[in-house]
Amino acid sequence: MTDLRLEPVSSRTTIQDGVYNRLRHALMTGFFDPGQTLTIAALAEAFGTSHMPVREALRRLGAENALDVAPNGSTHVPPVNTARLDDLCIARIAVEGTAIALCTPHVEPETVRYLEANIRDHVLKGRDGDVFGMLANNQDFHFTLYRASGSDVLMQLIETLWLRFGPYMRLLTQRMEPLLKSGDLGSDPVHHRSILDAVKRDDGAAARQALVEDIHATQSLLRTICPLDDDFMAAGTANRFPSSTGVAR
Repeated sequence: MTDLRLEPVSSRTTIQDGVYNRLRHALMTGFFDPGQTLTIAALAEAFGTSHMPVREALRRLGAENALDVAPNGSTHVPPVNTARLDDLCIARIAVEGTAIALCTPHVEPETVRYLEANIRDHVLKGRDGDVFGMLANNQDFHFTLYRASGSDVLMQLIETLWLRFGPYMRLLTQRMEPLLKSGDLGSDPVHHRSILDAVKRDDGAAARQALVEDIHATQSLLRTICPLDDDFMAAGTANRFPSSTGVAR
């Protein structure tokens, strides 16, 4: 289990929340395969904790629909299919589109500079083939803007949607890695540039449209690798962790 590379959680006062937050982040950024079984013993070993905080984290994530919990208590990452992908994208457009439109009057110049640096770093990580780094930049870009909306309710809904989108992000990393290495996929986040340009103009409608195009682009790519009806569960992944890094960021 050493290839999971999760940082140990040592503080007794934060250990339970620490395990939950790191596991939540790992799910949200596509660290685990669709259908992958998550065992308490393996996670406890990876985190360097007892079983109790891991068990509680899995329970909480199951309640958020980020994980599927079977009647026998086993826990696994939800499978994926095209119908569920389309449903999630509809919800993302509705909720995230509202947040991005609301944020535009509230984005300060220093935040714009931060997001410009984010885009530059995204490009560099793409050139290095760092897929998980690109996805971390992607999440940071989006959530920085969503937080500027000032809506706690929207943020909670967005986080839930991204949690449920996590298995699709895993498929995306698997699709992007060979394309980056072959040079068939550019690393420039063109939709992010369009979103930020609209934000600079305080044009909420344009920012929302650019976001919709961003989500649709991801959806279109994922539709080429998702099954139409039957749930997809990555073969041979039960009780093991992927070798990719990028959880504790």
